[in-house]
Amino acid sequence: MSDISDREYMLRALEMANKAYALEEVPVGALIVKDGDVIVEACNLRENTLSPVAHAEILAIQGAAEKLHNWRITDTTLYVTKEPCIMCCGAILNARIKRVVFGCSDEKGGGAKSLYSLLNDKRLNHRVDVVSGVCEEECAELLKRFFREKRV
Repeated sequence: MSDISDREYMLRALEMANKAYALEEVPVGALIVKDGDVIVEACNLRENTLSPVAHAEILAIQGAAEKLHNWRITDTTLYVTKEPCIMCCGAILNARIKRVVFGCSDEKGGGAKSLYSLLNDKRLNHRVDVVSGVCEEECAELLKRFFREKRV
């Protein structure tokens, strides 16, 4: 396992969020790490692809599954700058991701902790270790800036 910290991985996810920002997408970035190696990076692309499912997390999960040649991407950590929504939580559970680390909470749509706790629902057949608040201020500020500029 690598000595890279959750903070360092989250800063890399923030780079992907900034890429989304430059593309005029909601600035969310994600990456998936396995055995200390980043195996895929992604950012939101809903506007550019005209796809309602092109969230950073979904694109990262699809990329990791392709790279690993398996829909089960066990023993991985997903880093994402904003709390996953319920759609993304469903994909995380189905992919059997071991751990999710997110930056800022999503009080209006969070599926991991804020509104729902899908990743730790005992009624489901898989549970995920969840860490929140990593680089929280940086992640939240990028989203706030994006939406402030959209409202002007």
